[in-house]
Amino acid sequence: MISIAEEITVPSPPKRVWEIVSSPSEVVACISGAALGEAHDDGSFDGTLVVRFGAMKVAFAARVALDLTESEHEGRLAARGKDGQGGTRFTARARFRVTEGGGPDESRVSVLGEVQLKGRLASLVESGAGALVSRMTREFAAQLIHRCAGVEAVAPSPGPLGRLRAWWTRLLNRCQKPSAAGASATTGGRR
Repeated sequence: MISIAEEITVPSPPKRVWEIVSSPSEVVACISGAALGEAHDDGSFDGTLVVRFGAMKVAFAARVALDLTESEHEGRLAARGKDGQGGTRFTARARFRVTEGGGPDESRVSVLGEVQLKGRLASLVESGAGALVSRMTREFAAQLIHRCAGVEAVAPSPGPLGRLRAWWTRLLNRCQKPSAAGASATTGGRR
């Protein structure tokens, strides 16, 4: 079993952060390798996630149910699925909440969850889970901050080039603040 206990600080008001984290399409835009699929009559939807474990990539498909409590800025997610080859099945549950942060116009996003795996890749996935969750949390946080600021998501890049791209995006946003669309067109959605 993989346990998830993460907290992200976002320099935006809770209402704005909630707008993003309560929208499946917005959340998927913040997760590298994720995509939304078909929506179902019961409110659930299909989703996919491609995860990298070293040199290996694994594609997971899931049916996801989302239960939101708008007044509390809280949500619960349940997912059930399998890898693309059908050899590994998983169930996941998570609870997330957006609260006021320590300063003005600051929020905290808390996520508690667990993922249970069964099958061929279970031990491989579980052995690298800590590093994977940390990496995905960092990438998600960076994208969430960009989206809350009204900037289209930019693919996270490690190292000096990624820091330069992030700096350039922030600079463009300051210079073109009245037009967030102009800032995203300038960055070109490079990945």
